[in-house]
Amino acid sequence: MSTAPPSEPVAPRGAAGSARAGGPGGGEGVAACVLVAAGSGTRLAAGRPKAFVAVGGAPLLVHAAEGLAASGVLHRVVVVVPAGLEDEARRLLAEVPGMPPTDVVQGGPSRQASVAAGLGALPAGADVVLVHDAARALAPADLVRRVVAAVRSGGHEVVVPAVPVADTLRDVSGGVVDRSRLRAVQTPQGFTADVLRRAHVEAAVGEGATDDAGLAEAAGARVHLVEGDAEAFKVTGPLDLLLAEAVLARRAAAPVAAPSSAAPAPV
Repeated sequence: MSTAPPSEPVAPRGAAGSARAGGPGGGEGVAACVLVAAGSGTRLAAGRPKAFVAVGGAPLLVHAAEGLAASGVLHRVVVVVPAGLEDEARRLLAEVPGMPPTDVVQGGPSRQASVAAGLGALPAGADVVLVHDAARALAPADLVRRVVAAVRSGGHEVVVPAVPVADTLRDVSGGVVDRSRLRAVQTPQGFTADVLRRAHVEAAVGEGATDDAGLAEAAGARVHLVEGDAEAFKVTGPLDLLLAEAVLARRAAAPVAAPSSAAPAPV
């Protein structure tokens, strides 16, 4: 598996469109996304929750939302944020061009609880649900489309984007690990809605899960891997912010793709 080529740039903020004006122009089913932005960002040490830390002139939350909006395949998004930041999130998301209808809800004490809160706010009619981390703010629109297509057209219950492991790995108990059999997983991860909901119901007694595909697999679902993207890296520490700045600078220098004019399907 090789890293996917860079996708088209996201249209710059300020282009035509509103937080509720974008979305897919048709097709079968309803695709929704839970965008998890409730982390504290302790390791980033930026003085505020990670999703609200600015890079390239906008918070990570905004960049993540731009990638989702530019995909053109989502009918609804639920954004999960820390308590007290709901209004700020709504204000920021209202400026994202082509953003599908969006709800903002308060997160829980863990990532698992935050995803569950987002699931609870999704429309009952959603048949494909993505779970995406705002910390992977630069995940390209092509990656979003690839995951949705693998769930809907490929018939897979759980779809996880993944990239090859570049580093040499060693088991602490001894020996080098064969990295050709390993992949680093990313988000957005895609699910049939019933599988994801069932996984969270069955895992409700635990609060330590950091990967929804793992929850679904524990509940009996089969996981399918698709090609990930190098730009969907997770922003964890200060060096990751520098890398994000470099990626955004390269995107800003590239031609901008024309925004979609398709109207959203009602949900």
